[in-house]
Amino acid sequence: MGKEMPVVLRVTSRYQSGIISRRQAMEAGTSADTVAARVAAGRWQRVHRGVYATFTGPLSREARLWAAVLHAGPGALLSHQTAGELHRLIDQAGGGPVHVAVPHGRIVRPVPGIVIHRSRYARTPRFPLGEVPRTLVPDTILDLVAAMADLDDVCGLVARAFSRNLVTTGMLRQALADRGRQRWRAEIEELSTAAAGGAHSVLEFRYDRNVERAHGLPLSRHQVRFTKRDGRAGFRDRVYEEYGVIVELDGRQAHPDEQRWPDKQRDNDAAADGKQSLRYGWRQVRWESCQTAAQIARVLRLRGWAGSPMPCSPACVIGDV
Repeated sequence: MGKEMPVVLRVTSRYQSGIISRRQAMEAGTSADTVAARVAAGRWQRVHRGVYATFTGPLSREARLWAAVLHAGPGALLSHQTAGELHRLIDQAGGGPVHVAVPHGRIVRPVPGIVIHRSRYARTPRFPLGEVPRTLVPDTILDLVAAMADLDDVCGLVARAFSRNLVTTGMLRQALADRGRQRWRAEIEELSTAAAGGAHSVLEFRYDRNVERAHGLPLSRHQVRFTKRDGRAGFRDRVYEEYGVIVELDGRQAHPDEQRWPDKQRDNDAAADGKQSLRYGWRQVRWESCQTAAQIARVLRLRGWAGSPMPCSPACVIGDV
């Protein structure tokens, strides 16, 4: 960055990872001819039409994010997958196209590497200097969910947001209320309530909804703290305290050999304390929920539950319990 740059433009460039727009250059007192001369001399790089890097060499990921937002113009925000990465809603290394949301009434010229979304809902709050503008966490969640075809993906995203303390039930419901149309609306509302109540994973949400509530089982306590044999703290996924029944939910597709003994020891410790420990995975919760509910109902009855489970459908096997 040359010393002949106006101070205002130099500061702007520093906070924007070395990226500026022609408009910013003009407002800082740099003429179009000067901009063109610096690009022609190889001191600046043209990234997009009207967007320049005030340095030579490759662009960092953050520089590319700034370039995308500046290319999209006033009111533009990083959105969807890109905002999800920055908010830690999705776990993937920076790469791929940059997603940008612009006000619905604007049309932005498409360029390679940038996906433009026209949004009626993107809000433009103030961001600290140096932070690339992006959609807020609740809006990012709803944008990502709108493109999902599978409920498990929706569950995973919402559960992850709550488990990482990135959003609250109130924030997510307010964002929902601000939108006239939203895919998976009912499921998001249910998920936000479940996540706030301790459903930390897709498997836990499915257990609460498809096994426990759908079959009229007693309501369990979630993530109950206990002390392990070595003195460390642990958590039981679901506990029917009145009946001494523990349900552990394991979302792993397979049990590595090194994990089998800790799992068995945890079950044995529960038995030593006079409790019945049951363990279920994806198959039992997602595809065999009625059989799983029937088994839990039988165990609960043996341990004093006087209630009656109810079938979730005419074909539900729990009617035989």
